[in-house]
Parts: sequence; C-alpha cells; structure tokens
Amino acid sequence: QGLKRTEHEGFGGGNTAWEEEKLAKYQHSETRLLEVLEGICTPSDFACHQLLERSEEHVEQWWFHEQQQHPDFFQWLCMDRLSLCCPPGTYGPDCRPCAGGPQQPCSGNGQCDGDGTRRGTGLCVCSPGYGGPFCAECGDGYYEALRNKSHLVCAECYRACGHCTGPEDSSCLRCKRGWVLHEHRCIDIDECGTEMAHCRANQFCVNTEGSYECRDCSTACIGCMGAGPARCKKCNKGYWRDGAKCLDVDECASAEEPVCTGAQEVCENTEGSYRCICTRGHVRQDGHCVEDKPPDAPEKGFFDDVTEDEVVVLQQMFFGVMICALATLAAKGDMVFTA
Repeated sequence: QGLKRTEHEGFGGGNTAWEEEKLAKYQHSETRLLEVLEGICTPSDFACHQLLERSEEHVEQWWFHEQQQHPDFFQWLCMDRLSLCCPPGTYGPDCRPCAGGPQQPCSGNGQCDGDGTRRGTGLCVCSPGYGGPFCAECGDGYYEALRNKSHLVCAECYRACGHCTGPEDSSCLRCKRGWVLHEHRCIDIDECGTEMAHCRANQFCVNTEGSYECRDCSTACIGCMGAGPARCKKCNKGYWRDGAKCLDVDECASAEEPVCTGAQEVCENTEGSYRCICTRGHVRQDGHCVEDKPPDAPEKGFFDDVTEDEVVVLQQMFFGVMICALATLAAKGDMVFTA
C-alpha cells in the first residue's frame, strides 16, 4: 500500500531534476523507503511495530538489492526469507497441498485448516450443508440442488428429514432422531405415549416435535399426569382431594384446637401449610412475640434543649456579671483590679 501511495511522488521542493540526477531516482531511493515505512503501522499497533523492527534488515536488503530479481515482496519476505506463510491452497512447514488440491481446496465448499500458513492440518472444515473429506458431498439434512463438474449446490431438506431427495416433506429417505419414516414422510414419535421418555418422579412428560420435555408437577401433587392440581396421582401433604382436584387444607380454620399457642401469636394459612405470626403491634424476638415499641430515650440534661444562639447569650451574660462583680470589689478596695 505504501508503494502504491508513493508511486507518483518525488523528492519535492527545490530543483527536483537536479536531485534525481545527483541523488538517484526517487523511485528506488532511501527517501521513498523511509516514507513507506513511516506509514506502515498505526501508532497503537504494537505487534506491527514489533514485526517491522525484526524484519527491518530484510526490508532494506530487498529494497536495495533484491527487488529487481524478486518483485513480489510478500513472496520474497514472508514465504522465502522468513518462512511464515505458504502460497494459497497449501499449509504446514513444507507448504503441502490442502485437501482437494491447491487450485480449489475443499471443493470451494469449506476452509482448509492452515491455508496459507506454516501451521494447520490441511483438513477441510466444511461450510454448513456440506460434508465429506473434501466437502464434495451434501451434509445431513441437505440434498443436491445442483451439481456439475466444478460446483455443488446443497439445499436444506424438510426439517424432519435427515437425508432427502428434495425440499418437500414427502422426499425423505431418512429421518432425524425423534421421527419415524412412513411412506417417505417423517412422522413425529410421541415419546410420552410410547414410554420412551425418562422424567423424574414428580414430573410429567410433554411431547414436542422430534423430542419431549419434562415439566414439574403442581406442588399439590405427589406424582401427576399433567399440569395443575387436577392431574395429581396423589395429593401432597397439606392438601385434600375434592373430586379430581387437590385443594389446600386451611390448617388455621380446620383445627379443633389452636395451632399457634404462643402469647400474642395468630395462625396464617399458606399453600400446603401454615405459619404462626405475631399479632399487630408485636414483633418476634428470641422466639417470642413482644410489644413493638421504640427503645427508652435517655433522660435529658438541663442544657440539652438550649440552642447555639442561646448559649452565646448566656456566655455574654456570664462574662458581664463577672466584670460587674470585679469592678464593684475593686471600687470598695477589697481587691486590686488590674487589666
């Protein structure tokens, strides 16, 4: 890119003709090389600067001595001199051909692992819809929509088909898991009805296309045949059966004796059980219900309610009284008053 950018430039300024005659042509000058190198890396690209620093001697060698014989700088530096890259369609330390050949690796339907580098396995990683060691076949769930000597186009089968001859649901040759083939059509298997499902004890089975789901029973049930308290096999503790449904037992209302016997306690019914709570105006402390009242406030001192302004006034009054008393004593001669 730097070579293209400076292709039509010159030394600039002064007598360009004299400069080119005396200082050699700009096209092959050190000035142009420096201008190219200055624009190679962005300021924040540390890896680029590091690579350029390691390769600087090679760059100068090519610029002044090799570019006439080896005009392809990438080939000369990256492949031949540094041995970091391989030609397209090859891979590994020896630049061996990728699977499917270097001209069209992986039949054009995938990526060669390590293509163009000195790493990788050379094996094909096929694009979606393609398969085989050279990506020259259609993968599971796809069929050949078009094939000629150089190209293969694979299209998606009907969603239930694992292998097919066309896009219709009647073109199936093999079904995906969870479906069964019947007259070239894939029919969903009801895993719940055929006892193929494996759900836990307190779950029920729901059939889905090609599979099934296990969902939790209602909390009212011990084992169930579906969703809700009307599909229970057996009612859970804290519930009673009313026809087909398992209903919550109201322990607070149905008990002959009070179920909450602590002082200031009342019973509150919950789903499948109950709990004992404190009456209004009481809180539970150490397992007992006690009256909810704020802690006793400490007794106020004599000056607790005095404001800052009032304190200032009191101080001024105190000092005034003291000065008056001292002045009176001094006037009577009972003491010597000095400043």
